[in-house]
Formats: sequence, C-alpha cells, structure tokens
Amino acid sequence: MKKKKRLTLLGDILGCIFGILIFAVPFVFMFVNSLKDRREANLLNLSLPAEWMWENFKEVISANNYQILTAFKNSIILTAGSLIMLIFAGSMAGYVLQRRSDRTTRTVDTIVMTGLMIPPAILPTIWVMQGLHIYKTMFGMILVETALQIPFTIMLYKGFMNTIPVELEEAGYIDGCTRGRMFVKVIFPATTPFILTAVRLGISVALTTLIAAETTGATAGLGMRIRSLANSFETAGMLMYIIIIGIIGLVMEKIIKFLEGRLTGWQEKRE
Repeated sequence: MKKKKRLTLLGDILGCIFGILIFAVPFVFMFVNSLKDRREANLLNLSLPAEWMWENFKEVISANNYQILTAFKNSIILTAGSLIMLIFAGSMAGYVLQRRSDRTTRTVDTIVMTGLMIPPAILPTIWVMQGLHIYKTMFGMILVETALQIPFTIMLYKGFMNTIPVELEEAGYIDGCTRGRMFVKVIFPATTPFILTAVRLGISVALTTLIAAETTGATAGLGMRIRSLANSFETAGMLMYIIIIGIIGLVMEKIIKFLEGRLTGWQEKRE
C-alpha cells in the first residue's frame, strides 16, 4: 500500500512538473519579452531584460488613440453575439431532433451531421453575404461564427436532451403547458448546467477563431493589432496583446464559473 501511495505521489509530482513546462514556461516567456526594449524583445529568449520597460503596457493601451478598447469591444460583441445565437438555436434544434423520430427529422439530422465534416467555403460565403448586404458588418461576422459552430452545438445539445426525463414533459402537459411554454419553463432551465459548460467551451473556440480571423483579414480587433505589430517587428507589443487575450479568456472563464455556482445550486453535487 505504501509503495502504491509513493507511486501515486510521484505521478502527481511529475504531472505538476509537466503542466508547468507546458503552460507556465510559455507565459513567462511572453511576459519577460513583453517588458524588454525593441532590440532585446526581437531576440526572443528567456533572459531577463536589461531594463524593465513597464511603460510598454501604457504604450500598448494608449496606442492609436486607445484602439485596444475598440478592438476589445469588437471582439467581445462578436464572441457574445455568436454564443447567444448558438445557445438558443442549438438548444431548440437539439430538443426537436432528440424528441421526434420521423423521416423529416432524420433528414435534418443527417444534414446537421454532414456539416461537421464539410469544411467552410470562403468564396461562396462572401458572395452570399454581399448579396444580403451584410458583408464586412458586425452582424455578418456573428452569423459566420454561428454557422461554423452550429452543427457541433446541435450535436452536443441533442446528446444532453437525452438525459432529461420524458416524465418532466408529461407532468408539464398534465398541468396545461403548451409545447412552447414547456420548452421555456421546463426544458431550457433544465439545460442550464450544460449551457454554462457549452459557454465555457464556446468562448474558447469562438475567441480563438475570431482572433485568427482578425489576424488574417480584419481592419479592427485584437488579432489585427497583433498582425500589425508583428509586421512592424514590435515584438514586445505583440506579446502584450497575446497576454491580454489570455487574461480576457481567464476572466470570462471565472465569470462563467461564478454564474454556474449561482444558477445551478439545485444540482446534485458529485464527489
């Protein structure tokens, strides 16, 4: 028994060391280099700066008339807008696809699952958006983000809806609920734990996808600023923006965790 405990302890220690190497070292690398001057930062090493340039933070925040605030606003609006649409559309579609079993439902289910395998087509998407006059608009970007994630979201919701007892719906119908009222008052609140879990995953995916999109072709946003600084070889500023993105993700995760504790207190806690 003692030998088993020692092996378990050794495994825990090795796991912690491995986790530090994977997660802490890259963060330290970015943080140290973000506080160097331009010449030192371009060397990209883990050595401490000859002079700690704390004013780099102020320069990044105040650059281009505080453009970081506009970039942050655009990124948050796109992420939040796509998440809200995914939650409502995914939950309703997942509920119908799980509870109904006819030819139409099976056809729609097949189309949704096909969306997981077919890659997005950029040129046709741009053509459609131009025809709808939503190309290069905030609403158009939100729709694209939603369309990219909707098949996966529906699949997740469909699996979770299977865990909700049918008896809850039967009791609601006995009490006089309509189908729409049943979904709003019974089904949707029952999915709150899953919604918050999906939001956690969705934030990371949406934020990562958004930053990648902004890096390649946007005229505003955090990704655009990273690309602009990288093109001008301002490594310190670029790394600071990456740190800011990490902080944004961490703050969002903590907010969701807080809401989860407040909204799902009724849920049975598992040891």
